[in-house]
Amino acid sequence: MQGVLSGFAVIAVVIGVGYVLGRRGHLGRQGSEVLTTLAFHVASPALLFTTLARADLSVVFSGRLLVTALSTAAVAGVFVAVGVVRRWGVGRTTIGALCAGYVNSGNLGIPIAVYVLGDASLVAPVLLFQLVGVTPVALTVLDLTTAGEKGPLWRRLLTPLRNPIAVGSLAGVAVSATGITVPGPVMDPVTLIGNMAVPAVLLAFGISLRGSTLPLRGGERGAVLLAVALKSVGQPVVAWALAVGVFGLRGAQLLDVVVTSALPAAQNLFTYASRYRVGETLARESILVSTVLSVPVLVAVAALLG
Repeated sequence: MQGVLSGFAVIAVVIGVGYVLGRRGHLGRQGSEVLTTLAFHVASPALLFTTLARADLSVVFSGRLLVTALSTAAVAGVFVAVGVVRRWGVGRTTIGALCAGYVNSGNLGIPIAVYVLGDASLVAPVLLFQLVGVTPVALTVLDLTTAGEKGPLWRRLLTPLRNPIAVGSLAGVAVSATGITVPGPVMDPVTLIGNMAVPAVLLAFGISLRGSTLPLRGGERGAVLLAVALKSVGQPVVAWALAVGVFGLRGAQLLDVVVTSALPAAQNLFTYASRYRVGETLARESILVSTVLSVPVLVAVAALLG
């Protein structure tokens, strides 16, 4: 219980600082955009590289990962189906699908894994799956649709290799898979730069709240409600059903997959939406509402399955 509350407290404080900076204009009118650009092009790729370079890739093949992958695909598929019917557009639907199934496994998942599950490594399968599997695919879709990119097929197929976040993730996987030891003089500055990623994302998110309307009152209300319902309720329920009914997980393993599935939408999704200038309100409101709702959801999960 303490891990849930402490994890949310850290995030709330940093977002609050960003909101104050936005109200007072200390970073100027472009403050949020500058922080978002910094996170997307520099800090996040560095963080993903250092994280994955040190990771044990054997967790990718665990049964828990299959539960995570299937539950993510299920809720994202529901949002995509509704988006197609409602004609929300590829970019907006992609952001919404991410908000429905992409959990905050980093800055919130790690402390919760430590204090609630007792082992920070238990969040690794989710982290790796999202970084290596979901992120490159989603960003490729956004690259090819929002930018209206044309050109030869080979160039479009190489889109993931020109995205800084995808490059950082894939480079980290390559280092881990080959067992290469990156020298300290190289890894240390990359680590230092990567440490800017989480605070930059949270500060940018806080600044973006300045002047924005209350959630669920604008034109994105329907899409936000759908994304939040799928994220806060749909994904943990699907994960529980799969874990118990298909994979036969019980006890600590069941608690692990349900808790990680009940985490709210990740703040870096707002970075992606801002970078591609699509679904920004959808991302901001979905992250905010799902984060608030995840507190009672995680407390309930921990009480029922713990």
